Parts: sequence; structure tokens; C-alpha cells
Amino acid sequence: MVKILTNIESEQYMQTNNKTQATPFTLDISAVRANARKQVEEGAQTASYSGNVSEIIEQLNHSLATELVCVLRYKRHYFTASGIHAQSIANEFNIHAQEELAHADLIAERIVQLGGEPDFSPDTLTKRSHADYAPCLDLNDMIKENLVAERIAIDAYRALIRYIGDDDPTTKRMLENILAQEEEHADELADWIQSS
Repeated sequence: MVKILTNIESEQYMQTNNKTQATPFTLDISAVRANARKQVEEGAQTASYSGNVSEIIEQLNHSLATELVCVLRYKRHYFTASGIHAQSIANEFNIHAQEELAHADLIAERIVQLGGEPDFSPDTLTKRSHADYAPCLDLNDMIKENLVAERIAIDAYRALIRYIGDDDPTTKRMLENILAQEEEHADELADWIQSS
């Protein structure tokens, strides 16, 4: 449990415990309560939010498009993969498609939490996506194209995480979790290339 100290209590704590370097956590709960009542219709976006909301929503919509294109590409590869080792790899493509769809759902939900609208428009999906669709038929080409797309997503997520910094810790944490799974996908795909 965190004890909320007033400024006087904080000074007394520091003097009593001879702590001159570390300042204990303090919170002006009256101000927090007052701020929570202001612009209450904005939901999770409180006055302490310091991110550039419109820019973050725009970038999240690009990430959403990327995830949706990846779902479509993985699904196509799942259904069209053929060859002696195709069934096990196709099954993994399907798992990746489901995980990419879960990423898209998280991103769309966050866009709404920030007061935006997730853009699912099929008319502009590939234009907004960082990754290409790449409808190939050769199993090795499928693996390579999916690896390229994962590497694109990894770099795009890293750049967006750096941009957000500490201005939006919730979005940053969500993107870090998605990034970790994208890195797992890339590692798995790279292993398949090396073993073929």
C-alpha cells in the first residue's frame, strides 16, 4: 500500500529517516480528485495525459492497418501453402494470423479509449499499412515475405514506442507487448528459413 504524504509529512519523514537523497512519493489527492471531475466525458484521457493524441491515434491507425494486412497475408498463406512440410508451417501461419488479429483488437480498443475511431476501411487498408500483402504461392517465399513483414512491424513499433516515450505509458506498454510477440514471430520464421 502506498501512503500519500503531505508536504509537511514528507519533510518530517526525510528528517526522521535521514533520507536526504530520495524523496518519497507524494500526491496531491485533492487536485487529482478535482481534475477527475473536469472534462469527465473524455474517459481515460485525464488532464495529466501529455501525449499528442491526434498523432498517436493516426499512428495507431497505421499500426492497425498493418496488423490487418498481416492477418490477411497469413490467412492466405495458411490456405494456399503446399508441399511436404506445408501443413505444420501452414498451421503456424494460422496461429500467427490469430495473434495479429488480437493485436489489431488491442490497437482498435486503445484508439477508442483515446477518443478516436479505428479505421477498418478496406479501401485504404494497404495504403496505410507499413507491410505489404505479398500473395505468393511458394512456401519459402511465404516464409520470407512474412519475415520481412514482421521485421517491418518490429522497426515501426520500436519507432512509435520511442516517439511516445513516457507521454502515454498505457499505449507504450501495449505496443511493447505487441512488439515482443512480433519479435517471437520473426525469430520463428527465421528459424524456418535456416532449416529449409
